[in-house]
This record gives sequence, structure tokens and C-alpha cells, in this order.
Amino acid sequence: MLPATLGQVGGISYNVAGTTAASHDLAAALARAGPVVVGFVLALAFLLLLTAFRSLAIPATAIGLNLLSVGAAYGLLKLIFQDGHLARQLGFTPYGGIIPWMPLFMFVLLFGLSMDYHVFILSRIRERRDRGAATTQAITGGIASSAGVVTSAAVIMVAVFSIFATLSVIDFKMFGVGMAAAVLIDATIVRGILLPAAMTLLGEANWYLPRWLAWLPGLRFEAAAPSPAAQPDLTRQPA
Repeated sequence: MLPATLGQVGGISYNVAGTTAASHDLAAALARAGPVVVGFVLALAFLLLLTAFRSLAIPATAIGLNLLSVGAAYGLLKLIFQDGHLARQLGFTPYGGIIPWMPLFMFVLLFGLSMDYHVFILSRIRERRDRGAATTQAITGGIASSAGVVTSAAVIMVAVFSIFATLSVIDFKMFGVGMAAAVLIDATIVRGILLPAAMTLLGEANWYLPRWLAWLPGLRFEAAAPSPAAQPDLTRQPA
């Protein structure tokens, strides 16, 4: 109970303790810091991909696809834990909300994990493109050569996160379900379908870099030199 003099007498203050007050302060702190964290992660990811691949479209596409994965994970959390779908199957009692720190924590973790194998796929595509392959051929070859590694990594992560979904603590269960579903969606629909589709639609625009950014460092692959047998013999005289 708050003192009756609160608001009636000047110069007094009060503090509230307990779980409810701590939860309120945590939610308020996350609301203040959330936009800063999200903005910092997106800006840093854009700059790093811009420098690494010397392209404006590639980092923009990567960030857009990663946000789709995160958005899908948030939607599943809301559907399952806030609305109560699959509550009986997963063994929990919904209370109409989401753990306050879960969205920001999942955003940072999912963005890092998905960016990891996204860069791996893009590297395989860029290598083929810089060595002379057409954009469509580079995309097809890069996806095919990296599919096994990406699939294996996704299976391991989904299996690990699924273990958390079997625990009784609602925080761990929510984390496990959200992360497992997000990685599964990201590795199949987003990286396996949307990424090659978006890059194919962009075509040569994938590699566009303005002249005023030509000073940026980055890997440049040289086209493979033809074998000696394929080179014409310029010293041989015609018959």
C-alpha cells in the first residue's frame, strides 16, 4: 500500500519493490534500448556486407530476408504462447503474453545465426560470379555447393533448440520453440527459395556498386586462366 500522504505533501518520494516492479522496470528498459540495439545490428550488418561483397543490393537483400525470418519467429511465438495454440501439446498454460526479454534476445541471436550461413552461401555465389560465370549460373552453383553444409547446420541447431521446448520452464520452452521454428523456416523457405529467387530477379543489379564507393576494400576473384593446351600456339607458322 502506498502512503496516504503521497501526492498530498510536497517533497516526498517512494520506491516499489517486488517481482511486479522488477518486471515493469525490465520491460521499460527493453523498450528504450530495443530500437537502439536493432538499429545498431542492422547498420553494422549492412556496412560489413557492403565492404565484403562490394554491392548495395546484397546487404539490402540479406537484411530484408533476415527480418522476414525474425518476423516469422515472432508470429509463431504470438500464435502459440500468447494465443494459446498447441498449449496442450507442448504442455504449458498460456497467460496471454510473451516474456518481455524474449523478442530482443531472439532478434540478436537469430540475426547472428542466419547471417552466418547467409554469408557462406553468398561467398560461394560471388566466387563463381567473379570467375566468369553468369549470374544465374553462379546462383545455381553457389546454392548447390553450399546446400549440404547449410542443411546439416540447420538440422543440428533445430535439434538443439527443440530440447529446450521439452522443458517445463516457460522461458526455456518459448525460447526453444521460437528458435527451432525460426531456424527451420530460415534454412528452408528463406535461404532455399527466397534468396535465390530474389537474386535471380535482381540479375546484374546484385553486383551494383556506385563509383563513389569504389574505394571500399573487399575480395576480388580473378577469372581462371585458360590451360596451356587451350591457348593458341602463336609461334607456329601456317603451312
